[in-house]
Amino acid sequence: MTTSPRQTVEAFIAGFRLQDVDAALSTVSGDVQVTVYPLQLSDSGKPVISKVLDDIVVSFPDLHLTVRNVLELGRVVVVEMKIEGTQAADYLGAINQEKHLDVDSAWRFTVTGDAITGIDVYWCQNQLYRRLAVKRTDQVTIV
Repeated sequence: MTTSPRQTVEAFIAGFRLQDVDAALSTVSGDVQVTVYPLQLSDSGKPVISKVLDDIVVSFPDLHLTVRNVLELGRVVVVEMKIEGTQAADYLGAINQEKHLDVDSAWRFTVTGDAITGIDVYWCQNQLYRRLAVKRTDQVTIV
């Protein structure tokens, strides 16, 4: 059964929302191109997006995603969503202080056939660090 690009992306988001990384990854091509701009990460392959998702769901076990907007432009689907949760593990070098995170993000998906072949992720890293009570962005962790 053929699905629309929007349906493919919605299945990814549904898996992510349920913290079921495997379900989210079931919609992703093995050679997906992933760019997470705040992390300065640009690489290809399912393991790349798997790590990004795993890090989020492990660090924020009460994860809550609020989808604000979905825009389908042919093969490209843009999702604007808020990522919320309480930190329960170190995340991106920020030590766990059990702070509540709520960060606005935009995810741009490219879909080919029934699989996601490109994922570009944007969020404000300064907003993320402020929410996690990081005092200095030049020295995220205390050594």
